[in-house]
Amino acid sequence: MVNKDQVNKDVQELFQDDKYSILLPTYNEVENLPIIIWLIVKYMEESKLSYEIIVIDDGSPDGTLDMAKQLQRLYGEDKIILKPREKKLGLGTAYMHGIEFATGNFIVIMDADMSHHPKFIPKMVELQRYLDLDLVSGTRYAQGGGVYGWDFKRKLISRGANFLTQLLLRPGVSDLTGSFRLYKKDVLKKLITSCVSKGYVFQMEIIVRARQWNYTIGEVPITFVDRVYGQSKLGGSEVFQFAQGLLYLFATT
Repeated sequence: MVNKDQVNKDVQELFQDDKYSILLPTYNEVENLPIIIWLIVKYMEESKLSYEIIVIDDGSPDGTLDMAKQLQRLYGEDKIILKPREKKLGLGTAYMHGIEFATGNFIVIMDADMSHHPKFIPKMVELQRYLDLDLVSGTRYAQGGGVYGWDFKRKLISRGANFLTQLLLRPGVSDLTGSFRLYKKDVLKKLITSCVSKGYVFQMEIIVRARQWNYTIGEVPITFVDRVYGQSKLGGSEVFQFAQGLLYLFATT
C-alpha cells in the first residue's frame, strides 16, 4: 500500500531547492495589495513552497509604496522585496526590472488587482514539476476556466481579441493575452530579451516567441475575477497597442 505521507515527503525533498520569485507590478493598488499578498503567503506556506514577493511600484500616487513598506515590516524583508520605479514605464520593463532582483529559479508573474487568485499557483507548480515544463500559463478559455465580473462589452472584446490572435498567430495555447504565468527563470530572461513589445502586447509576444524556440508550455484553467477596488488600466490606448502589436507579430512570425 502506498504511503501518501512518504510520497509527499519524497516529492518535497526532490524539489527542495526550488524557489519561486513572484513579481507584482503595481500602480494605484493600495487597497488590493495587502489582500493579494496575504493570499499569496497563505497558499505558498500551505503548499510548503519557498518564495519571495517582489513589488515593482511605478510611482503610484495613492500610497501603494507606503502600504508595501508596511507589509514588508509585517512579513519580513526576506519575503517582501521592494523595487519601485519613479513612473509608469510599461509592463514588460517592470518584469525586466523585477527579474534582476529575483533569487528564485522560477518566476511567477501575476496582477496585483485580485483578478488572479494565488490558489492557482500551487496547481501551476504541480503541472510544471510533473512535465518539466518551461512555461505554465493560466487560461481563462480552457474547460474549467472562466471570467467573472465583466460586462458583455468587455467579454466580447476579450473573446474577439483572443479569436483574432488564434486565427492570425496560431500559438497553440488557448489564452494568448493572459498575464498569470509561471516560468523557468532562465527561459523568461531569454524570452524578455527577444521581445520588442513592452506594454500589454508583451504577454502575447512572449508566448509567440516561446513557441518559435520550441519551449514547452502547459496550461492551468483559472477563474479571472474583475477587480473589486480601483480602476481598470485597460483603455483605448491599450486596445490600439494590442491591434498594432498583433499586426506586427503576424508580419514577423
